[in-house]
Amino acid sequence: MADSNFIDYVKIFCASGNGGAGSMHLRREKYIPKGGPDGGDGGRGGHIILRANPQFWTLIHLKYKKHIKAEHGAAGSGQLRKGKNGADIYLDVPLGTVAKDAETGEKLFELVEPGEEKILVAGGRGGLGNNNFKSATNQTPRYAQPGEPGTEGWFILELKVLADVGLVGFPNAGKSTLLSTVSAARPKIADYAFTTMEPNLGIVKYYDDMSFVMADIPGIIEGAHLGKGLGLRFLRHIERNSTLLFMIPADTEDAGKEYGILLNELKEYNPELLVKSRVLAISKSDTADAKRKAEIEKSLPADIPHIFISSLTGENIQELKDLLWKTLHE
Repeated sequence: MADSNFIDYVKIFCASGNGGAGSMHLRREKYIPKGGPDGGDGGRGGHIILRANPQFWTLIHLKYKKHIKAEHGAAGSGQLRKGKNGADIYLDVPLGTVAKDAETGEKLFELVEPGEEKILVAGGRGGLGNNNFKSATNQTPRYAQPGEPGTEGWFILELKVLADVGLVGFPNAGKSTLLSTVSAARPKIADYAFTTMEPNLGIVKYYDDMSFVMADIPGIIEGAHLGKGLGLRFLRHIERNSTLLFMIPADTEDAGKEYGILLNELKEYNPELLVKSRVLAISKSDTADAKRKAEIEKSLPADIPHIFISSLTGENIQELKDLLWKTLHE
């Protein structure tokens, strides 16, 4: 994975800017030898802000940028001049990025809308100048506030792929082949497990100018929710898909049992995934005759629509698109 351009997990150190100190200044001019306080406030320290950018699809640009520090706010000065705020730092990230506290694992927020901005680390507030503290009983305060220090810490950014349809299945279920058949995506395809090591997205054209996004995600294995295989790295990408397309090859021994294993892995990882709409496709159906298809059909669950497909011959590919489109818009 070292040569992969798809990075969906980074750990970064962020430090916001310190607030500038307020000014302790007394007005002194030629004909005003004892003027009142006129110290200005300090500027705010710079924030570090995450911004959802739909043009980004990976976190690779942050992989080698481990330490990010924002600018400090400037101190206030006389004549009520406020210090300059520290410059904010914007980090563009893909849609579907989740920010977490690295020490506690607490989820801070997620970005799912284009252009959405969230402050990851807030800058320190600027101190108040002595002008803020004058009163009837203290007309010449000779003190001002220091600026607040910024905050710092380690944070984890995780990417969860956003797609309309996510493909769920064991390795070699034909997910990548299907994606290459219905879209212009060209994922790596080979006859061995874990050919797909990173999510691939493809735009599936429907009728006229209608389309939907399909995600080919690394294959699941039994025990994935415990981290086996590609485990948790695979499962988190499922969370951002509207509809799940389960794919089971026609040459599997027990299609119903395989579907049950896949469903259980999703349940053990996050029970909320079971709320998502589901469609079941029996792939590689060109290898099965009518008798075999009838046997498979008997083992399939009754509560999920299913269809036999073949990416090689094109069998029921258009019908699958129809079914997915209908499911997405119910």
